Amino acid sequence: MTGNNMDEDIASVGMSAFAPYLMNRVIHRYNQTLLAKMNEMGLSVTKMRALAALAAQDGLTVNELTVYAVTEQSTMSRTLDQMARDGLIERKVSESDSRARHISLTEDGWQAYREIWPEMRKAERSMFEGVPAEDYEVLLKVLNHMLENIRVHKF
Repeated sequence: MTGNNMDEDIASVGMSAFAPYLMNRVIHRYNQTLLAKMNEMGLSVTKMRALAALAAQDGLTVNELTVYAVTEQSTMSRTLDQMARDGLIERKVSESDSRARHISLTEDGWQAYREIWPEMRKAERSMFEGVPAEDYEVLLKVLNHMLENIRVHKF
């Protein structure tokens, strides 16, 4: 990438010119906005992300879900144990690899997703209030391009 600030250090450009800082801060605020609803539902950020990922793509493996929910493997394993205990997910042995488990939402899991999703969308809309639709589309394009640049997994 080229640009005026790319060769300068943070002391000279400030935090508001450092994209990773801004992205982390935005996501932290987004999660904080949802905290009351998540607490009411007995959800953590990881559980919320897992519900959304499984709603978007059923039957993910634990490794795939770890990537999509942006969490560590050990955290995801504990989270899935809790979600199974709470009746939100079920694990099925893979037909092609008996070591792998595919995760699916149960009816209770779908209900939890349907309850949290509108709140997730509302928080997203609030973040983009006043942002023109074309700027939002450019942001999505840039974020997806960035993800391609740093992607470790095929998905």
